[in-house]
Amino acid sequence: MKKNQILKIYGTDFKKNTIRLLETADLKAHLSGTDQRIGIKPNLVSESEASYGATTHPEIIAGIIEYLQTYGYHNLTILEGSWVGSKTADAFAICGYNDLAEKYGVRLVDTQKDSSHKKDCAGMQLSVCDSVDEIEFLINVPVLKGHCQTKMTCALKNLKGLIPNSEKRRFHSLGLHKPIAHLAAGIRQDFIVVDHICGDLDFEDGGNPVVRNWILAGRDPVLIDAWVCRELKYRPKDVPYLTMAEKLGVGSLDLDNAQIINLSDTDTGELPLSRKVVLVEDAVEEVESCSACYGYLIPALDRLREEGLLDAFTEKICIGQGFRGKSGAIGIGNCTKNFEYYVPGCPPTESEIYEGLKEYLGKKQ
Repeated sequence: MKKNQILKIYGTDFKKNTIRLLETADLKAHLSGTDQRIGIKPNLVSESEASYGATTHPEIIAGIIEYLQTYGYHNLTILEGSWVGSKTADAFAICGYNDLAEKYGVRLVDTQKDSSHKKDCAGMQLSVCDSVDEIEFLINVPVLKGHCQTKMTCALKNLKGLIPNSEKRRFHSLGLHKPIAHLAAGIRQDFIVVDHICGDLDFEDGGNPVVRNWILAGRDPVLIDAWVCRELKYRPKDVPYLTMAEKLGVGSLDLDNAQIINLSDTDTGELPLSRKVVLVEDAVEEVESCSACYGYLIPALDRLREEGLLDAFTEKICIGQGFRGKSGAIGIGNCTKNFEYYVPGCPPTESEIYEGLKEYLGKKQ
């Protein structure tokens, strides 16, 4: 498979379709000896089943494992770290990955519990989990989703699961886009299989799945993300880490010279335009907030909007590490504990934020 190619296949037999993708891509031709240490990196951002629109379908992982084991590759590791506020161990259990590991004899690594080291990522020092260095060939398996801070998430951003929680927090103080791009330069992903089955087009944590039943494969993470960006009706400049990653040599944004190869006899048309984040973000003042905290706030605000309560907030709802030690009217998370009113937690859940903000409005009245 060439680096300027993206394969896509449609259907509901996800394991079978994954195997067909890998056969067509001739993945084994890109591998070395059967003792090669192969890592498989899904997206298990939180403890929710794949049908919710946030996590990688285990059937895709099963297809990858069966393909590899058919050709004699058995030194396989699934490695992942959920976002801050969720436990990877719980995600492994709820999302079906403990069952996968037992069935196929594959090692599971919870990178939240892993040690880490500093790594030079194209001139930027970032903390990376030690287990990454044990991998010789990395297969990245992201979910095609929207994101409330970066607009989209797929191949490049999925690597955040390979850094410790402390570094995940620091990414936001560094501006998020720049460290995402540099991390992609520091951790090479050799092959990408994209779960485009039912990702949520607004929120990284799911809740509004849009059923598509596609799976994609490619070798260039920047090209894949460029395609996703276009499908979600954004431009590369709307997602700064894309152009940054291209400049760092991670891959190419050149969709004009890309080959998009459909292995199916169907075309499901364009993705629906979904912009729930835009409808509520004007109510928020965000400074260096972690993905989980902000990711729980936005759907909570959307629930309030649907109830006609969002316009009742006359002051901005503050969130993020940038508000530590500062005062204000209303805040979200422990970083805003000095505010007149705040919803405690690190992070507080969507329900806690929703109930807390309704309580705040009740006190105002």
